[in-house]
Amino acid sequence: MLSLTSDPSRLCQGFARREWLRVGGLSMLGLTLPQLLAAQSIPTAQPADGMFGRAKNVLYVWLQGGPPQHETWDPKPEAPAEIRGEFRPIQTNVPGMEIGELLPRIAVRADKLAIVRSLTTHNDLHDASGYWVLTGYPYVGRQSREISPTTDWPWLGSVVKRLKPSEVLPAYSSVWLPDWMRLNDNVTPAGQTAGFLGHQWEPERLVCDPSAPRFQVEGLALPHEIPPLRLNNRQTLLSQIEEHFQSLERGPRAFEYDRQTQQAFDVLASGRARRAFDLSLEPERVRAAYGPTKWGRSLLLGRRLIEAGARLVHVNWCREPGDEAVNNPLWDTHAQNSDRLQDVLCPLFDVTFSTLLDDLDERGLLSETLVVVIGEFGRTPKINSQGGRDHWGHVFSFALAGAGISGGQVYGSSDRHGAFPRDGRMEPQDLTATILHLLGIGHEATFPDATGRPMAATLGTPIAPLLGLAPATAERVPSSGNLALVPPFSYDLLLNTRFEDQVPLLEIGPAGRAKGWRGTPVVASDSTTSAFGVQILRGGEPQKPGNQFAALGFGFHAGGSPITVANGSKAILTQELRNPRAGRFDVTLRVAAGGDARAFRELLAFHFTASLVLFGYRELTKNLLSGVRDFAKVRLDLDFDDRLNEYREVTLSQRLRSQEDGANEIEMGVGLALILEKSSPGDLVLAPEERAWLCVDDVAIEFTARPRNDDVRV
Repeated sequence: MLSLTSDPSRLCQGFARREWLRVGGLSMLGLTLPQLLAAQSIPTAQPADGMFGRAKNVLYVWLQGGPPQHETWDPKPEAPAEIRGEFRPIQTNVPGMEIGELLPRIAVRADKLAIVRSLTTHNDLHDASGYWVLTGYPYVGRQSREISPTTDWPWLGSVVKRLKPSEVLPAYSSVWLPDWMRLNDNVTPAGQTAGFLGHQWEPERLVCDPSAPRFQVEGLALPHEIPPLRLNNRQTLLSQIEEHFQSLERGPRAFEYDRQTQQAFDVLASGRARRAFDLSLEPERVRAAYGPTKWGRSLLLGRRLIEAGARLVHVNWCREPGDEAVNNPLWDTHAQNSDRLQDVLCPLFDVTFSTLLDDLDERGLLSETLVVVIGEFGRTPKINSQGGRDHWGHVFSFALAGAGISGGQVYGSSDRHGAFPRDGRMEPQDLTATILHLLGIGHEATFPDATGRPMAATLGTPIAPLLGLAPATAERVPSSGNLALVPPFSYDLLLNTRFEDQVPLLEIGPAGRAKGWRGTPVVASDSTTSAFGVQILRGGEPQKPGNQFAALGFGFHAGGSPITVANGSKAILTQELRNPRAGRFDVTLRVAAGGDARAFRELLAFHFTASLVLFGYRELTKNLLSGVRDFAKVRLDLDFDDRLNEYREVTLSQRLRSQEDGANEIEMGVGLALILEKSSPGDLVLAPEERAWLCVDDVAIEFTARPRNDDVRV
């Protein structure tokens, strides 16, 4: 019979957690009560640094793919251009401590961070290097891309679950979200399971999208074949529970509960987990700070689970729609490293990680939560022919913050090219040892394997110089970061699609780091001549007073001398797509006739042709004039019947292929262009008073990712 006691672990419903664990003789979480108690007292010798057990929990931020050390934690401004890259370092708020300029918000919070620049796995494979980082043990024997449940060393979270489960939320002692770690073709590499420890020590793995409008985690309710526990006001809670479990024990499915079903009982017993998953309970201010993305909301969910009592929460960097079989998914920037960092990776990471640090600090959680931010390796010192960096496990960086970490310091260093460790060389088992030490488990702890043999939780040693209760220095200086360089992440493939932003057109040529619309020839707004080219104009559409639009043509400013437009001359308006992925692109824009109706009909429409083009760059310079390949092209009808400023819609649709389709059409970048070309024979002489242009407004691109196979092979 269940009994009510005065046990301090009593649930708010009025019965003790240990009574739930006793049901059926074995714990529904794979733990017996003696195991729970024994796990809390592991005799082991520890460094006398006063930091043993300072962390109650761990939030493990996993930047899958391998972030480049040169553009993040370990910039090399004195290295040659092909090594240092396009971005410069910035001063953080700690004197002498610099990081990459794409992390300006994090730079303001550097006093909370201990940055390590000397980690090595000397392995350049996602699976093998990641396995070592995630487990603390190097992969031994034949290289395998797949999970082997019987031989893999257990993921650190499974070891933590085995040795020190959460007393408050044991069902969620270790959590992995929001998806499996997947390589291309959904290969699930080793290092993310309980391995030979067995399924009972697997993390609570949540494959979910916390940014979804009706976000709900499967497994928070009993499966349909298990009758729910229904409360009845006429009966006592205790008698209802007893009757419910007695009926289950008599049923044929009593011994067939899978792990999620077992853990669902704990969720029934406590509302903590259910509340943790309800992001609507967060103030709008907090949700807005993390942003609307899957990644941002995953970090927010991770913080909520830590707050609810989870011991270790791993948040995996999210894959994007269409990023399968491309050459720069996640942080794996084999191509277009600079663009991926500036457009996607750093806007997401800089905003959300700085928000996470502030959020934990404001709630008093940072002092008891160890935060780890790391990937499986770094990137090559030298930039490759596609503007990317390749795999590099010989030296890379990571950062720690929170409980037991002395922030405001850098540990170790790499050589002048960021290629190999110079000082303070360390391997992943030392990070594992540091985590176990701070959690109060200890780096000399052991656990039994299936045969009862004691297995060392880690072979590493805690990184003593990183440990402490205060930052390494109390001095602070202003950070030199520029927030405008890294605005919060946007899903928009194009910027300024309605031409309303007060930004000038850029000249077509080497793209550099500036983003937005480019044109050629760009006609200056203060021009006094009747030039041929591209300009941003205001007005011209009665129902939208003050509306701005782009214009391609001539006569924007009457006056001066006649102009001559040679055969083949082009006015071009173009913008590079931000973060193109493999899939279908549906382009829509509106065009209209502008200027003088007669000049448009007799001159522009007669002597010029207009085309909308989706194209790919062929060179790293991204100069439309020096080499592109057209993917799709639509010719515009310029017959507007003398109707000015009446817009019509133009559409274009094209599917871009990935490596899996036998091509990689996005590898050098993708652009959209509207081209007005002088196509009639000979030269055209235009009088200064001739005014005609093609108006362009409201450009939109809808992207549909190619389908992904979501099968997980374990």
